Amino acid sequence: MTTEHRVGFGFDVHRFSDDPDRPLVLGGVPVPGYPGLVGHSDADVVLHAVVDAVLGAGGFGDIGEHFPDTDPGWRGAESSAFVMAAVALVTADGWVVENVDCTIVTEAPKIAPFRAAMRERVSQLVGAPVNIKASRAEGLGAIGRVEGAACWAVASLRRNGS
Repeated sequence: MTTEHRVGFGFDVHRFSDDPDRPLVLGGVPVPGYPGLVGHSDADVVLHAVVDAVLGAGGFGDIGEHFPDTDPGWRGAESSAFVMAAVALVTADGWVVENVDCTIVTEAPKIAPFRAAMRERVSQLVGAPVNIKASRAEGLGAIGRVEGAACWAVASLRRNGS
């Protein structure tokens, strides 16, 4: 019996907001004490990268095709809704998410205090094990200047029943 697998890659980046009332959400977890990220939805770079990875692995395009920032219906939306919809789409096509691996790149905030909660939340959303890693830009570029945050994600899918 041959097992059919697919792998998808996702990336997202957002700049930090000047709005002191905009909350920062990473991996579906509120991160208090830091400015939020600018975006049409809640701008959760982790979940956006996960959505692109899952959609890519399933062959379903990208986040912008399914949840365009030109659609007022998505304004202020929680990115968890995007993840659940992406997982539902690949599941309906016969795929199961096997695992997701994410690397968040930001100078601040430190990810370590929130890592376990992020792993748990993203794992709940995708229904599979999730790894969350963090790195810094070491002062290089916009992220190194603390202008924003980015995330890379990889999702592995397996054909249901194989």
